[in-house]
Amino acid sequence: MAISFEIIHKDIAGRIGKLKVGERTIRTPALLPVVNPHLPLVTPREMQEMGVEALITNAYIFNRSTEFRERALAEGLHAVLDFDGVIMTDSGSFQLSVYGEVEVTNRDTLEFQQAIGSDIVVPLDIPTPPGTDRETARAELAVTMERIREGQALFPEAHLAGPVQGGIYTDLREEAGAAVQELGFTFCPIGAVVPLMESYRYKELVEVVLAAKRGLSPATCIHLFGAGHPSMFALAVAMGCDLFDSAAYALFAREGRYITTHGSLKVDELAELPCACRVCRTHTAEELKKSPDRERLLALHNLYVTLAEIARIRQAIQDGTLWELVDERCRSHPRLLAGYRELLKHAPELEVQDRASKRRFFYRGDESCFRTEVLRYHQMIPRITLGERVLISFDGRELPGFDTVLGFKPPFGPYPPELGETFPVGQSEIPEYDDAMVRSGCAGIRSLMAAHPESRFTVRCGAAWATVVREEVPGAEVYDEQV
Repeated sequence: MAISFEIIHKDIAGRIGKLKVGERTIRTPALLPVVNPHLPLVTPREMQEMGVEALITNAYIFNRSTEFRERALAEGLHAVLDFDGVIMTDSGSFQLSVYGEVEVTNRDTLEFQQAIGSDIVVPLDIPTPPGTDRETARAELAVTMERIREGQALFPEAHLAGPVQGGIYTDLREEAGAAVQELGFTFCPIGAVVPLMESYRYKELVEVVLAAKRGLSPATCIHLFGAGHPSMFALAVAMGCDLFDSAAYALFAREGRYITTHGSLKVDELAELPCACRVCRTHTAEELKKSPDRERLLALHNLYVTLAEIARIRQAIQDGTLWELVDERCRSHPRLLAGYRELLKHAPELEVQDRASKRRFFYRGDESCFRTEVLRYHQMIPRITLGERVLISFDGRELPGFDTVLGFKPPFGPYPPELGETFPVGQSEIPEYDDAMVRSGCAGIRSLMAAHPESRFTVRCGAAWATVVREEVPGAEVYDEQV
């Protein structure tokens, strides 16, 4: 049976979905913990009991292992790992990215992954790191595409992933996405992005992922290779990523690092354990530091936190509050904030995928003015029917002599009374007016004026905002009596 992906709920470009792989199904967004059979701080069976529905392991390691190779061939991955969910295997591309070469061919790794019963098989794609020149990136992309086609030809019935490469070159990423889509793939990992995340280059990460998605179908399930820290999951989901694989829970534990949703802390510097997971509620900070089982306990905590963030994101998508979560998470680090602002620059393409109605709109600063809901409202404004003389009132009070009276709710702008209780105007919470939100609202007034050149507009704003309104809406009469 083929891989299929069903989208259940949407918010921004994020999706709650069902990824069906053969007879097994994964709820998305989902985390695939990385499992090294030689160093399991948390066993796959324990992961499954924690709610993990899929994991990823390295076929290259299994293939080179004197301990596990023959067992995997004889018993299959699910029996060796004691895991009933979906198992995805990396082809050896990780080793290729680290060491520059691997002692295996594309055909070898594809045949081995099939033989050990991998649920999702990955070709030996070429991970092009940042800093690679365009000519090399294009040549490596051509090799990757050749290997993907080879995989399809060799194993037409396999659950084959279609990796999207192209380095940091957005045109190559888009080209690669389109090429993979043309081959009919439903499941596409975006590769070679770990160096961007390790160096906190989230702005470029957003550019790369959105470029790849422009080439792919909106119905394609997207796996972001190597995205392991929960602080950036909300941003990645908002871009349209559905699956993440993480070794961070174990790697950080070995380094004595305690993961939170806003970063990681050195456990030796903690006086308290600010978490509600089972590990943190059954140990004090001092007990955790001194425990002979410290690495394993830290790995369990890190995995609990990571899985909880995935659940939090799924709930935010269901509620239509993903923007608020992205805003909250991305303010934990300046580079994440840069990624968030880059994402907002792509609001026009995100708006097409976003849902029309949501539970609420919380204004959280200047960035909120560029959200998809504001853009969509400004696109809708020209459809408002007007008379000859139009009053837009900041405080809702009327003046005599007008055919149409509209309210004003920044950052959206003017609205007729009939829309006062509908989304987004009626479900938006804003603080006292600030400069950014009023200027955004004035952009809505300009849209309305452009659509109705036959009408005359007066804005009742009071002295506090008269200067801003005159700057932003030069064609309107400004009534600046104090309101």
